[in-house]
Amino acid sequence: MAWFLGLGIAGIVLLVLSLVFDGVLEGVFGGVLDGLFDGLLSLPVVAGFLSMSGFSGAIVLGGTSLGAGAATGVGVAAGVAAGWLAWKFSRALMRDQTDATPRREDLVGTTGSVVTAIPADGYGEVLLRLAGHPVKLAARSAIPVGRGADIWVEASLSSTSVAVRPVER
Repeated sequence: MAWFLGLGIAGIVLLVLSLVFDGVLEGVFGGVLDGLFDGLLSLPVVAGFLSMSGFSGAIVLGGTSLGAGAATGVGVAAGVAAGWLAWKFSRALMRDQTDATPRREDLVGTTGSVVTAIPADGYGEVLLRLAGHPVKLAARSAIPVGRGADIWVEASLSSTSVAVRPVER
């Protein structure tokens, strides 16, 4: 029973270490196995296999009278299933794609409103929507623009300021 519990505990410790050192086993052989196992030797997969093998074997050995051979067989089968699930789950997470990060150039052509009045050739503040999120930026305009006026972004001057003109209706 101690061997099975030791395997289970070693798997849990390895799983904790995998949060920091994932990918180590895949790179141990200097890239020779690169892509061959496609994540099957990752630390979460190995940790899942060890944990489930050990704890399942301990449960079978302690809860039944089947003996060490049957406990090992059940443990290995449960470990393979846990390793396979960890592999599939990690592959699904790695394929998860997000939208592109908005850039300052994406501001050009957007509309917004003036929060702080903009003097002629001076700076004020505008509220814009970038990727659905409100963004408050410094704004410069060639003509004065009053508070609450609708504006259109002509250029992005920096990551925190834009050139605007009032919307004519």
